Amino acid sequence: MEAVEPKHPRFGERGYRADPRGVGYIGLMAKRKLKDRRALVTGASSGIGRELAIELARKGADLVLVARRAERLAEVAAAISKLNRRAVIVAGDITDAAVRSQALAAAQQEFGGLDILINNAGVAAHGRFAEADPARLRPIMELNFFVPVELIREAIPVLRTGRDPLIANVGSILGERGVPHKSEYSASKFALHGFSEAVRPELKRLGIDVLLVAPGPTESEHFEVLLEEKGELPWAEPARMPACEVARQIVSAIQSGRHFLVTGRKSRLWLLLNRVAPRLVDRILNRYG
Repeated sequence: MEAVEPKHPRFGERGYRADPRGVGYIGLMAKRKLKDRRALVTGASSGIGRELAIELARKGADLVLVARRAERLAEVAAAISKLNRRAVIVAGDITDAAVRSQALAAAQQEFGGLDILINNAGVAAHGRFAEADPARLRPIMELNFFVPVELIREAIPVLRTGRDPLIANVGSILGERGVPHKSEYSASKFALHGFSEAVRPELKRLGIDVLLVAPGPTESEHFEVLLEEKGELPWAEPARMPACEVARQIVSAIQSGRHFLVTGRKSRLWLLLNRVAPRLVDRILNRYG
């Protein structure tokens, strides 16, 4: 049962409590053990996805690893094997419905089911909207929004039979506040955030929890595999949190039963500023338009 705290003037009565780290409000889910749990991670060949898979294995989980690069997945699987846990590789494009079906089938055939689904795969692009190639919008929305939504739909029957089932959607702080030069990416993450909040009560009726993660700047291949890059970003390069630390925080949130996680102190402060002084944030971002 969720803990219900006093009504908050901004968010209303939603079963939230104040975030002890100082930003926003977080819902409470049941605490979760990871020993012998079965997890599926998309985008598992590098970055946050890779580190998430390894961290879950450290906690005792078995993994289905999904990404396009088979060789990189094999390296992750080898690292998981050294932790005495099992890993199954599904190499392919997660935008392909057949690959999604193969991943879910692998969880059932190899592990007997699925307990945790982590939608981590994503893609970005940089550049002003007016100067962008119109063709970049749909691939960003496809991978960042439509794929996780469809994978959730397809996974529900499997998750319903799992143990303390959970869906973790890896969004972005740009899904809480959009910024110039990343309009399509921001839009795709806003869509994922809104969907996660909307579907959470529906899935709770089925016994499935939903965790929404909003990572701040992270050390990963994010900037190396851009769909399109139109010039340099006009602001100074922010400090990036190591992907392994982001993964540790996400796994801790899974274990402790949180509904929402923002990684990085500066990111939490930025979102707090946006809530209490949105016009100030507007003025700051107007400099970079």
